[in-house]
Amino acid sequence: MTSPPTTNVPPNAASNMTLASYRFPSHRLRRQQQESDRIPLVLVACGSFSPITFLHMRMFEMANDFARMNTNFEVVGGYLSPVSDAYKKAGLAPSIHRVRMCELAAEETSNWLMVDPWEAIQPEYSPTAAVLDHFEHEINGVRGGILSADGESRRPVKIMLLAGADLISTMSSPGVWAEKDLDHILGSFGAMIVERSGTDMEDALANLSPWEENIYVIQQMIQNDGMYNSPSNLHDISHADYDGVVSSTKIRLLLKRDLSITYLIPSPVIEYITEHRLYVDEDTKSKEKQPISK
Repeated sequence: MTSPPTTNVPPNAASNMTLASYRFPSHRLRRQQQESDRIPLVLVACGSFSPITFLHMRMFEMANDFARMNTNFEVVGGYLSPVSDAYKKAGLAPSIHRVRMCELAAEETSNWLMVDPWEAIQPEYSPTAAVLDHFEHEINGVRGGILSADGESRRPVKIMLLAGADLISTMSSPGVWAEKDLDHILGSFGAMIVERSGTDMEDALANLSPWEENIYVIQQMIQNDGMYNSPSNLHDISHADYDGVVSSTKIRLLLKRDLSITYLIPSPVIEYITEHRLYVDEDTKSKEKQPISK
């Protein structure tokens, strides 16, 4: 991961870090609990983020609300962990760009989210279990957890994976994830899963019953009605296959068709994409999609 080809990037920015200069980002990680009767929790979202969207950001807010209103957790931090370039996937922009876009989104639109480039700067693909182990080490091993609400002791922080329902579907599919990784992720850490239209959550969760107590399903209170998914709308052919679900894939499709992505992703990210002409010619710039183990 080389230096980002842009100006005005702070020297200590996540997108400037290398394996040699890496420092765990903790500038927004709470130092002390506010509620003594709750378990401190850090949420970690792993993904391509090519590019990051408002839905990615919104997942953290939904999880924070869910934890506050439905569990005994107290969210003390949230991290975006972009995948390494070693993850061969169509439409994957270089990690230096993806980290910077996540950084712009977090710094400009949130007051508590952070970007950890550790996974992105690895020369090889890091399994999700290894990424969560990294956060466990940095937060509980190196930092000794978090100061209790009364300030008299330190408490271990619960690290938990935050993901969309599509991930839980792959976890429940035989042969996609190694059993030991599933047990480590869902058994040792747990997951908060944001439901998504079209995903059969009951079926997916049925295959993950050994870890059901560590899986929290967050219902989306606001559902998109798929306003563009109407084959009868012949005057809007350019949007005919846009089903209303805001995803990175759909964003790249709109960009490829030279259509507006305003209000779908953060403005600083749009400016960055324009500046560096990302996703303009995905057919020639994207990497060949290759299956890899989780």
